[in-house]
Amino acid sequence: MLLDLTALPTALIAAVFLAAAIAIGFAGTKLTGVAERLASLTGLGQATMGAVFLGATTSLSGSITTGWAAGFGETDLAISNAVGGIAVQTAYLAVADIVYRKANLEHAAASLENLAYGALLIALLAFVLCVMSAPEVTVLGIHPASLILVVGYVSGLRIVSHAGAERMWQPRQTADTQTEERFETDPVAKRATPRLWLVFAGLALVTAACGFVVAETGVSLSERTGLSRTAVGALFTASVTSLPELVTAIAAVHRGALRLAVSDIIGGNSFDVLFLIVADVIWLDGSIYHAFTNLHVYVVAVSMLMTGILLLGLLRRERLGFGGIGFESALILALYAVSVVVLIGV
Repeated sequence: MLLDLTALPTALIAAVFLAAAIAIGFAGTKLTGVAERLASLTGLGQATMGAVFLGATTSLSGSITTGWAAGFGETDLAISNAVGGIAVQTAYLAVADIVYRKANLEHAAASLENLAYGALLIALLAFVLCVMSAPEVTVLGIHPASLILVVGYVSGLRIVSHAGAERMWQPRQTADTQTEERFETDPVAKRATPRLWLVFAGLALVTAACGFVVAETGVSLSERTGLSRTAVGALFTASVTSLPELVTAIAAVHRGALRLAVSDIIGGNSFDVLFLIVADVIWLDGSIYHAFTNLHVYVVAVSMLMTGILLLGLLRRERLGFGGIGFESALILALYAVSVVVLIGV
């Protein structure tokens, strides 16, 4: 680890972990409010603001953990943290659905952009599986697929942006569907935009720094449990480095910024796939994609299945389901619980 915590007692490490998690809760709540305001002032909308800016910001701690693990040759931990975070964060969205009691969150937060971001995520994960199954090719220790992933991600964002602007498809409005003001017209409010970007950047740094502390202390605590590296990465470190996503999603739900909550998770998941690029660049002993194990493939498959279920929920738009949540949230939580049992049992 970058922080040497081996000599510290477990109770102190746990206390630091808890303090950092509380700081993430505070900064993440503030960050959500600023992001919601910027979505209106800039005309980006909540879906784009959540997926691109908020999603990337809350994913910084996970990126640091993956890069650290790859740098020390811990490819198992690096990969499982990257792909495991996607499954964890999708499960967190189901938690946000439980918190939102007025209607099914996926019904109220329906938007074309969120559907498109989910499709982009599945495409990126499918590409990773294709690469790991193909012959290994590296240039200066880096697989060409890493560059293609970047191009694919950026191109996907452009497609989503154009789809949102042209509006060839749109969800039917109901009494529970969130509406938002896409463009702020007040000139006085518009002048506050640069200051809000600075506040957003400052809160992002606080969230990333605390996320890093959470990751480091989380890894140290998990190492004392005797779990496998895959289980540690896919379950423990992925969970703790994804705490910013959970906090911001729940904060967004409480503020009524429902599309922001959903896009933060889906967009953040797409950004998480890029963690593999960080690991591929840092790990110099070959292609990170060819260090995948069967368990890593299992986690990727579970993530794709969870995302597919989420997309079905966004399309079906069930108002209220069992326990006040949508069928997709119930299935996602059940699927994640099964995957936890599988990973702990290996």
